Parts: sequence; structure tokens; C-alpha cells
Amino acid sequence: MATVDMDPEVARGLFEEGATVVLLGVPEGTELGIDYKSWQVGPRFRGVKMIPPGLHFLHYCSSNAPDRGGETGPRTGLFLTLKPREILLAHWDPKEEDLDFSATQNEDEVGRVRAELRDLDPFLGPYPYEVMRKWVSLTDRVNQELATRLQPLSGRVCAFSDVIPELQLTHTKDRDEQNLPRNDTECQSMREGLDRLPRMKPREGTELRFSPIPKQTYPPGATPAQITQCSLDLSYALDSMLEKHHQQQPLNVLGELQFAFVCFLIGNVYEGFEHWKRLLALLCRSEEAMRQRRDLYLGLIAVLYHQLGEIPPDFFVDIVSQDNFLTSTLQDFFQFASGPGVDGTLRKRAEKFKAHLTKKFRWDFEVDPDDCDPVVVELPEGVTLD
Repeated sequence: MATVDMDPEVARGLFEEGATVVLLGVPEGTELGIDYKSWQVGPRFRGVKMIPPGLHFLHYCSSNAPDRGGETGPRTGLFLTLKPREILLAHWDPKEEDLDFSATQNEDEVGRVRAELRDLDPFLGPYPYEVMRKWVSLTDRVNQELATRLQPLSGRVCAFSDVIPELQLTHTKDRDEQNLPRNDTECQSMREGLDRLPRMKPREGTELRFSPIPKQTYPPGATPAQITQCSLDLSYALDSMLEKHHQQQPLNVLGELQFAFVCFLIGNVYEGFEHWKRLLALLCRSEEAMRQRRDLYLGLIAVLYHQLGEIPPDFFVDIVSQDNFLTSTLQDFFQFASGPGVDGTLRKRAEKFKAHLTKKFRWDFEVDPDDCDPVVVELPEGVTLD
């Protein structure tokens, strides 16, 4: 781990008040990082010191030795909320290829480590303070309670889901009982072959626990006109989600947006990107909410400003620009933000943000969106147009 020039006062403060994560037995060559920085573990590595108190994301990938191919495994991470001078202790479990933090619960063992901290110091890498500002800008809305609620029950955020079959079909008779195609006959088509594959689901406790985006965007008993309106303005769906999942702190939805983004950008979890997209679309296409929730949307602009500044340029071409998702979503946002009844400060902030994105990414938000085409709305069963 490379050393970084740091203001002496800052260094002294972190040395005295910073937290320490002691990681014993991590194999040489493992890719390990904290927040926005990662390294290849060397033979002397025993952990990270001088960590500023607060929320952090520790992540790592096991890897084979060079003589065995040197392949790197999928990334695993966990969110940690560290207190001043706190010590966390973990041992590498070679069987699970994971860090075991159970030793942190052993006060005697942690006490011994604290007593030997001076001897351990040469083997501890300093926290990469140069990324601190960037990390805080990406997570300032995420608190410990929210991170705990959103992360998997296992406590691990994994780049690849741990999946198991929905049905245990060990024998042919098991498939017969479920009226499923047998596997002891030749497939007649690609479709038949796909149908024979087992349906998979995440292993319990390993899935991220994001707030579900409401599938029904209109209230019960809505008229056809109301259903159409609620498909154009998603405020009802947004209010429903906030009422159910963020009732006490509606602004925590911005923390969820940040959490999903970090899971994708740093944790390599594609599900995080998909939830970020869905949540962003819900927020940007809620016209009435924009008039009612000034602070939420001022916060959204700040969150997006930092997030879009961190996405690699080629990423827009590869993923974000698919179906023009981001430009069309933000186009709706800017259109609503300039509408009647929107707070003056919010309107001006949105105009400046629009100008910033136009200059930085050369996006054109003035082109007529495809969304101006007629919207096809599915009516609930039993509802007809007179």
C-alpha cells in the first residue's frame, strides 16, 4: 500500500482518533480495498489504520497464486460503521475464502491486539485519505441504520448472487410430479431446452433488501383518466413507497439511491445498478411530488451531481445510454422542474444542473423525447372506457 502525503495535523488526528481494522491471514495477492481505493495484498499486510470514523465499505476478491493461473474471484464487500479508536479484528477463512469477524466479539482478543498495536503498526496500511472527500460525497445520505436495513442479512454484498433451485428436482420422478419435461429425452428445440433448466432464486439471506418499487402506479378504484394521469406522473407510486419504507425519514430514499449506486460502482453488483435506474426514474417522473417535496429534489440534484461525476465515460456508451435511459429520464426531470408551482430555488438549481450536464457530457435535453408518443395504459380487469 502506497503512502500518501497528508497534512501533519490531519495525520495526527487520525492516528489518535482513527479506527483500525486488523485483518490477519489474508493471502498475498488478494485484491482488497476500502471505500474508493483497492490494492494487491503483500506479504506484510495486517490491516488498515487511521480510518476516519463513520461509514465505510470494505471489499476484497480472493485470487489464485500466479502458478495456478492468478485468476481473481468475484468481489465481496461489507459496510462498516466505525467509531473513534475502534478496533475490528478479522481472520481469513481459507475454506470460505472470506473474512471472519467473529473475533471482534472477543473482548480479550481485541484487548490483546490493542495492547500490541504499536508492534503491529508497521504492518498496517494508512487509510487512503485522498479519496475521503469523494467517498463522503457518494455516501453522505447513508447512515448505519439504513445500510443495515438494505444490505443482505448475511452482511455480505456479493458481486455474484448465491443462487439455488426454486424446486429440488433430484430424480426424474420429481419432475414428473411437477408436470415438468423429463431430462432423459432429447430436446426438440431451444425453447424446450431452456424450459428444462431449473428456475433459480437467491439463497436466503444473500439478497440485497431494496425497497420495492410499486408496480401499481394508481390508487384503488381509480378511473381510467386517473390511471392515465398516474402513468404520466408517478407521484402516487413515489408517495406510496415513501409511506411504506421511509415514513419517518423520506429523505432516506436518497440514501437508498446512494447505497444502490455504491453497490454497483464499487461492489460490482449489477442488481444495484438496476435498482438505481428504477428508483431514479420514479423520482424524476413524479411531477406533483416535485412541487410538494422541495428538499427531496434539491437533495436529488446534489446526489446526482456527484454520482454522474464518478461514472467512467465509456460506461455511458456501454450501459447507461442503452435506450437513452439517463437522458430521457433527466429530460422528464428538467421539464417538470421548470413547470408551474415548483419552488424557485429548485427551478434555478435544476437549470444550473442541466447546463452543467449539457457542457460536460454534451447531452441535448431539448430534443423531443420519444416519450411524447401516445402512452398505452393497461386498465385493471373490469374497467372499461365508455
